[in-house]
Amino acid sequence: MENLKKKTFLTIFVIISLFAVFFTIFFNVQIYRREFAGILNNLTIMRNLIIQRYELFDKDMKPIDDDDLHNRKVIDYEVYTFILNDNNDIVDKISHSDNGITDEVVNEVRDILTKNNKSKLKIDCLYFNKYAYNYEKGNSLTIVNTTGTRNTLLTNLFISIFLIVIGEIVIYIISRKITEWITKPVFDSFNREKEFVANASHELKTPLAVIMANIDCLDVNKKNEKWINNLKSESDRMSNLITKLLDLSKTEYLKKENFSENNLSMIVEKRALTFESLAYEKNITIETNIMEKIIFICHKESIDELVSILIDNAISHGKENSKIKVNLVLNKTEIKLEIINEGDSIPESEYEKIFERFYRNDKSHNRKSGRYGLGLSIAKNIVLAHNGSIRAYSKDGYTTFEVKFKKNEH
Repeated sequence: MENLKKKTFLTIFVIISLFAVFFTIFFNVQIYRREFAGILNNLTIMRNLIIQRYELFDKDMKPIDDDDLHNRKVIDYEVYTFILNDNNDIVDKISHSDNGITDEVVNEVRDILTKNNKSKLKIDCLYFNKYAYNYEKGNSLTIVNTTGTRNTLLTNLFISIFLIVIGEIVIYIISRKITEWITKPVFDSFNREKEFVANASHELKTPLAVIMANIDCLDVNKKNEKWINNLKSESDRMSNLITKLLDLSKTEYLKKENFSENNLSMIVEKRALTFESLAYEKNITIETNIMEKIIFICHKESIDELVSILIDNAISHGKENSKIKVNLVLNKTEIKLEIINEGDSIPESEYEKIFERFYRNDKSHNRKSGRYGLGLSIAKNIVLAHNGSIRAYSKDGYTTFEVKFKKNEH
């Protein structure tokens, strides 16, 4: 259920975030395109005006008096026109704004004339450059000071980023609220189901105990022996199932206040020794590689049950005359428990399914062995209650159950 909640939250958060980011990008792109179009338009207008009005020069390249060009004013941008002769020398300077032509602009123009041998229109990224220009060699150069445009664009960009950061915080809160609203009915239904399983199991336990006691009191003879044995067998199976259901419900309600500091190494070692006699019946040996004195804050009985389930599962599915390896190691950040057996492989498509309640891959085998598909589900609940992770995989004829716990900070 926690995975459902996380996936729902991430889905809502990502969708709203993508929409907010898309809107911000769209907003900034539109502003950029508007500024770019304005600069390009001014450069083009001035160039066309020069071509129309200055297509005739006298031999000394003295411009004809043209009040239209000299008096042309641009409100939003600082635009300057420099008339050039055949030698590319500046013969006239015109400012199309209220600002005069500064030495900085003149130096920029000379730098452009020095570095460029061919006519070109150049508008670089407006976020970084100070000038854009339209250059016709031996004719004219129109230049636009884009410093103000750059400052406007950067200001809008920084404001957008700031709003995105604030927006992400708001989106996070909204996503949490929406997630809780969406998943609440599911959680309520799931909790009612768990309560029903627990209550039903408790209610069934007493009458089943009475039935089993009465069966034991029945007189057995040749006529009824078969039927009484069937009753005993099925009653035992029902009792085992109820016990497993109760164990499952207990692991779903483990509380942190019941956790204590325990020697995990001793718990695992003890469980491995307990199962040696069961493994011996199948000519299976249990080989341990357990690091000493690994201290872990946990619910001791549950961890003991976890190890029991995994070793018992390895024995049940291990082939005869093989080994089961029980490894427990501690590194800088985590504790890792591995139970490895040689035998029945798990199909890759079943890696997640085997931890589901009542899931059984080989139903006939599990029924004969009195298994109900609850053991691994109980194991997963125990691991999750301890903020750990569990996975299973098969490779080269070996199956590994891997459990990881975060290292406790002392």
